[in-house]
Amino acid sequence: MVIEKSKSETLHEKVNILLVGNNPIELSALLNTVKGLPNRLITTETAFDLASIWQRLIKFKPNYILIDDNIGFNELTQAVGVLSSNPKTRDIPITVLKNSNYSESAFTNDIADYLLKQNLTSESLFIALKNSLKFKRTRQFLVKAYTKRKRELLKLVR
Repeated sequence: MVIEKSKSETLHEKVNILLVGNNPIELSALLNTVKGLPNRLITTETAFDLASIWQRLIKFKPNYILIDDNIGFNELTQAVGVLSSNPKTRDIPITVLKNSNYSESAFTNDIADYLLKQNLTSESLFIALKNSLKFKRTRQFLVKAYTKRKRELLKLVR
């Protein structure tokens, strides 16, 4: 018996993932997890701080951004703030990889998901990326619907 995967179970045809962290050993383990995703066309780039994030974004257009919380609270909040305010990167889902639920983290609406590193598997990462893609599409739809309704309401008022 052959079970076919629906289109909703796959990510994009080609997936670009930006990995951000300051520990090369942990980023290497994360890269191995990413390589286990059920998509053969995955391209990754690695950045170690805010400056290298911008260097990577000049030529690399990621679909997802994974940030390790070990880069520090201030660096994390600054990176998320800059990425979410830039028109070129604000629609890219950001997932933060955490060491524990008890550590300080940047609680903002701009972060699509949080994942614990100790429980991270290729399957859980795949589910998180797939969900963040759905949330991104939903957010875009709601923004579009809101602006359309707002314009229609303004037309009625005038």
